[in-house]
Amino acid sequence: MAQAHTVKKAFSRETIVEMDINSPTERVWQVLGQAEHYPKWTSTILALEGKIAPGESLRLRSALDPKRTFRLKVKALEPNGRMVWGGSMGERIFALTALPEGGTRFRMSEKIGSPLFFLFAGMIPPFDEAFDRFAQDLKLESEKASR
Repeated sequence: MAQAHTVKKAFSRETIVEMDINSPTERVWQVLGQAEHYPKWTSTILALEGKIAPGESLRLRSALDPKRTFRLKVKALEPNGRMVWGGSMGERIFALTALPEGGTRFRMSEKIGSPLFFLFAGMIPPFDEAFDRFAQDLKLESEKASR
């Protein structure tokens, strides 16, 4: 079971979750790479529009703040390894590591912050529960095809 944790600082906050998935890295990457399918396999994302490709723009609506659309850029994409999405105040990093026994270690982190972060940090909901749910949903979806 995933157990997200958050590190809070005066000018930033970072939430991290890790989970081992009993599926090849290529399969987990395939699930993560299809923006239009996210709402079908995870309850944490209500909509994800755009193409997951370097330099492309994404529009994300999260269950944590359903009325708001986050505009993100795909800042980095290393197939079967790592991708980074970011906005004006932060970045979300997805990382996959192949495990010796054939599975995948999934790690997701998001760091948000700015020099004025302390002024509005209390208005941003905690991410821990949503990160746990996302990791669990990714595990279930990725392992479905590996059975």
